[in-house]
This record gives sequence, C-alpha cells and structure tokens, in this order.
Amino acid sequence: MAVNPFDLLKQFGNMQERMGEIQERLRRLTVTGSAGGGMVEVEMNGHMEVQQVRVSPEVVDPGDIPMLQDLLRAAFSDAMFKIKEKIREEVSSLTGGLPIPPGLMGM
Repeated sequence: MAVNPFDLLKQFGNMQERMGEIQERLRRLTVTGSAGGGMVEVEMNGHMEVQQVRVSPEVVDPGDIPMLQDLLRAAFSDAMFKIKEKIREEVSSLTGGLPIPPGLMGM
C-alpha cells in the first residue's frame, strides 16, 4: 500500500489547525477546585496555571497552619483533576473521540 506524501502533509496541516483551536479553547477554560466545604478554592485555567486562590477568613488560624496547608493542597488537587477532565472533553470533541496519547498536554 503506497502512502501519498501530499496526503500526509495535508493531514499534518489539519492537525496543526486543530492544535491551534485546542490551545485557544484551553486558554478560555477555567475550573475551581475546593476543599473544606468551599472554604478554600483554587481557580485554574486550561494551561494548568493557578489564576486565583480564595481562603475564607474563618480558616485562617495562626495556631493551625498545617490544616490550612492541607486545605490548599486538597483544593489544588481538586482543580488539577477537574481541569484534566475538561481538557480530555475538549480534545475529544475536536479529535472525534480519538483517545489522547499518554503524556500529551500534561495528561
């Protein structure tokens, strides 16, 4: 079976266009991870950058910094899980349901 190099170039061009579209969608994506019943929230974008951290005043106890650190870690982990799920959904919708190769885009 002969492979037409022009077809490969055309497919590559289509992939580049789709990747540009995926990057744009990811730029607009945001999720909020939370912990402690919403007392600590971490907002993250589709590039996995933390955009905002919100901490309710009642959580700030100078005598219990380890609890606040645990809540921050839990909220960050929640945001990471949510953004990875959103990225999978976005990419899947653009790739026609083809699976994302492991390691692609931080997945």
